[in-house]
Amino acid sequence: MSSKKAVPLVLALSVAGIVFIQKYEGTSLNAYLDVVQVPTICTGSTRNVFVGQKATLAECEERLREDTTYAGIAVQRHVLQKLSQGQYDALVSFVFNVGPGAFKKSTLLKKLNAGECHAAAREFLRWNKAKGKVYPGLTKRRAAEKEMFEKDCDD
Repeated sequence: MSSKKAVPLVLALSVAGIVFIQKYEGTSLNAYLDVVQVPTICTGSTRNVFVGQKATLAECEERLREDTTYAGIAVQRHVLQKLSQGQYDALVSFVFNVGPGAFKKSTLLKKLNAGECHAAAREFLRWNKAKGKVYPGLTKRRAAEKEMFEKDCDD
């Protein structure tokens, strides 16, 4: 176990970060099965979703707020380095999509916490598969997250 403690972050997901997530997730008021057959509704929300479920725009906005907060907590809990707003937004988008458990175990996080910013940025590109299959939408999203993250690397 590392004796390092997480750096307290005072960042919150920016409007640009929210728009980024909305762009790549899309929004549906009707539940559907995503590419790996997980019931999904609103803007990529999978919490307590069942096929046939419907939501209002207000419910979708609340789900997005809750889901991005949950992703942000994971970033704050596990990142030991200072982040720029763009890096934070990129990481929240990433965690929103892959989940906090995958993020916690990722090489991306290990490299970031080791102070290897550019190496961490390259790790985004490895996360373009779902159930072993490459998806062009994930490839584009990861490239965009990498670009958003890497522009503020100092190393």
